[in-house]
Amino acid sequence: MDYLILKYLHILGAVLMGAGLIGVWLADLRSRQHRDLIRFSEAVRYIAVFYDGVVVPGALILLFSGTWFTVQYFGGWKFIETPWLAGMIFLFAFEFIEGNTITRLYFMKLRRITDHALSEGKITEELERERGKLIPSFTHYLDLPMVFLIIALGTIKPTTWEMFFYGSVIAMALAAFFTVLIPRMYPWGHDSQGV
Repeated sequence: MDYLILKYLHILGAVLMGAGLIGVWLADLRSRQHRDLIRFSEAVRYIAVFYDGVVVPGALILLFSGTWFTVQYFGGWKFIETPWLAGMIFLFAFEFIEGNTITRLYFMKLRRITDHALSEGKITEELERERGKLIPSFTHYLDLPMVFLIIALGTIKPTTWEMFFYGSVIAMALAAFFTVLIPRMYPWGHDSQGV
């Protein structure tokens, strides 16, 4: 019975985290389409709602159930000997730390700067600068490919490290691609027009 409950919790956590990250992705994309400050601030608020209300609870459920699974059914630290499991744990730890430091903190700061711009009634230079930062954009666009890779490792269960390494390279390449492509599709500089 413990195994079935853990499996349910683990799948639930993965669904919540994945759905939340898709919501963050769409809200961010929507925010890039607007220079109207009210619409932009609504999209930024939705990013926070998805992160705090869906992604974080999903990640915490995954952390709890995954730790319990690893200790009870995979011999604790022996998980290092299993490439698919070690890869999942490493990528989850990386995403958990990165997501709660760089990406989430960036969106919290963006929301605070947006609220300040709303009080001034205009898009400020600080908001323009913050919106154009590349590192937080890259880590944001890295979230979904990494989650898809984690799910692929847990589903396919490869016995070597090849899928982990190739998948990580592909995920980083996709994140770099979107970091370059999305701002060009929806330029947010002084010369761009509202949608």
